[in-house]
Amino acid sequence: MSFLGNIVWFVLGGFISFLSWSIIGVLWCITIVGIPVGVQCFKFAKMSAAPFGKDIQYSDSGMSLLINIVWLFLGGLVMAVEEVIMGIIFCITIIGIPFGLQHFKHAKLALMPFGARIIRI
Repeated sequence: MSFLGNIVWFVLGGFISFLSWSIIGVLWCITIVGIPVGVQCFKFAKMSAAPFGKDIQYSDSGMSLLINIVWLFLGGLVMAVEEVIMGIIFCITIIGIPFGLQHFKHAKLALMPFGARIIRI
């Protein structure tokens, strides 16, 4: 069932999330200092291409908090707003609610991507 959900997800807007994470990852990788941030963005781009059957686990590390604050001002806020808007659009219809919930999950991830890891459920 998650395979079918991932296909429908990608066709109906998941590619926008995938593309956004990928573009921000490329922009971060332009600088040498930003390569670790860019690599993290590419991991989440892969997750946003096929989110069903995966979940996000957050850690409580203090170091990730500092990087998350920097990230918030240099790309995270824009990503979160994009995901919330797409989530609201999908939740307008009953059929789109599962897809909207995935966008809300990605919005939280866009606010706090560092210290987060993807796990299969």
